[in-house]
Amino acid sequence: MTLDTHVYLLIGFTLALALVLRLLALPQPLLQLNPDWVLLVVIYWCLTFPERFGIGSAWLTGLWVDAATGPLLGQHALIYALAAYCCVRFHTRLRVFPLSQQLPLILLFLLSAQLLLFCLEALRGRPLLSWSYWLPCVTGTLAWPLVLTGCGFLKRRHLPTL
Repeated sequence: MTLDTHVYLLIGFTLALALVLRLLALPQPLLQLNPDWVLLVVIYWCLTFPERFGIGSAWLTGLWVDAATGPLLGQHALIYALAAYCCVRFHTRLRVFPLSQQLPLILLFLLSAQLLLFCLEALRGRPLLSWSYWLPCVTGTLAWPLVLTGCGFLKRRHLPTL
């Protein structure tokens, strides 16, 4: 297999794992804390391989999440494509930031995604705004070091030449 095949298999594996984490059947208090793992992995790959995983890949991933979770088809696709655009556009700056500077940006990405999701739900007549609605943004920001470490480990282990 070629190196590109290994890259795409690794990206697909991490996205599938993130979707499983997102769809876990957790008790209600923990379910409110479950971050958007898929968006975090999308951000990671857009920063790491912007030439291989970009806006189109993020959009397709969002469609995949929409099909798996059952909301309005295309809402996660839009959110992930917008996040991917920002990541790809500024990837040379963002990926060299230390973790302490990346965390506020990740929080901003997650808050923007949650706000856009709220607006789309409000247009459908189902606003879901409460204080717990914003908790996945906080837990996602706290989970970012785990995503960096986990995906970075897999990348170093399976793609040592990159």
